[in-house]
Amino acid sequence: MTKETRRWRLVSVVGARPQFVKAAVLIDATRRAGAVCHDLIHTGQHYDENLSDVFFRELGMPVPIHNLEVGSGPHGQQTGRMIEKLEQVLVDERPDWVVLYGDTNSTLAGAIAASKLGVRIAHVEAGLRSGQKRMAEEINRVVTDHLSTALFCPTPAAMRNLITEGIAPGDADLDCIGIEEAHVAAARLAGSGAPLAVNVGDVMYDAALKFKDRAAAESRILRELGLRDDGYVLATVHRAENTDAPRTLAAIIEGLRRVGDVLPVVLPLHPRTRAALRASGEKDASSPGLILLEPLGYLDMLRLVKGAKLVATDSGGLQKEAYFFRVPCVTLRDATEWVELVDAGWNTLVPPSSSSAIWAAITGLLNAPRPNTRVSTFGEGNAADKIAEVLLTWQPAP
Repeated sequence: MTKETRRWRLVSVVGARPQFVKAAVLIDATRRAGAVCHDLIHTGQHYDENLSDVFFRELGMPVPIHNLEVGSGPHGQQTGRMIEKLEQVLVDERPDWVVLYGDTNSTLAGAIAASKLGVRIAHVEAGLRSGQKRMAEEINRVVTDHLSTALFCPTPAAMRNLITEGIAPGDADLDCIGIEEAHVAAARLAGSGAPLAVNVGDVMYDAALKFKDRAAAESRILRELGLRDDGYVLATVHRAENTDAPRTLAAIIEGLRRVGDVLPVVLPLHPRTRAALRASGEKDASSPGLILLEPLGYLDMLRLVKGAKLVATDSGGLQKEAYFFRVPCVTLRDATEWVELVDAGWNTLVPPSSSSAIWAAITGLLNAPRPNTRVSTFGEGNAADKIAEVLLTWQPAP
């Protein structure tokens, strides 16, 4: 990598568990590249110790230089508070780049605050689309992509979405670029003011490769739960469209309970999900086959994914992590942004309107042969290095 003489100033805005994981590998890559100061700003979107602090410790991340402590709240209120606080922080810190991840309210707030101040935005996991504008995450993705200076796509499908929307040129390369190609692409557009969209691969794949051996060596979660590899289903439920709709959440929980009669189901509960269950009058949704847990750290979750017979989730990241370890996944949603996994047969979409449909989909896959297809669209495990190359090559516009 060509290292610039000036010391670059990067800040990553994070607020939710998947963002901590993505930021961890990118901060490591930029620091190894040298000539860069890369700090964290934590919005406080996830403020529970099990949702936040434990991740920082396990991933070896630096302590955030700012914790905005925004907390939970309605979308508009939460995002507005983040924008207000981020604006002052960015004025004080004066970064060369604001790095944003994924599609949370923290992502949207960072994009709006940085764009209003004229600070360049790098969006990691750009170009993802589910096609459902009713999802808050879809709005966050679209707006952030249209405000970004550098857009780092994880797959060819994401690149195609940016071409369709006119963000990337029609002749943009869909394939995953290499390190040298990343340098050339950034240098070619340096100072032009035009956005750069490239497919670098998936930073979550980087993280899975980096931490899988530690998870296998250090996690004791299977022993603690009395489980064995291929002897359980791992489930997560946290999206607002599932937790905030009582009938939908009831259908999911009942479907998972019924699956638990066949094979134990491990369900770490997001605070939003636990609160929704309490509000519905179901304070304890556990049953002999449905094991409810508090939120877990990254290493324990990675170990649970790797050892699961099947994953059932509404999480975007967990869909991919299941595939990284070649574990089939049932996605409890109407649509997904990871269409490649559905097309390859590793991911099955099940709208969570019926407990019977959920039960039938999961139990039907438990004894089915695993797909023999391989999805080669997530890169080679060095996406963060490519992103670092672009960010340190690109010169400020005159």
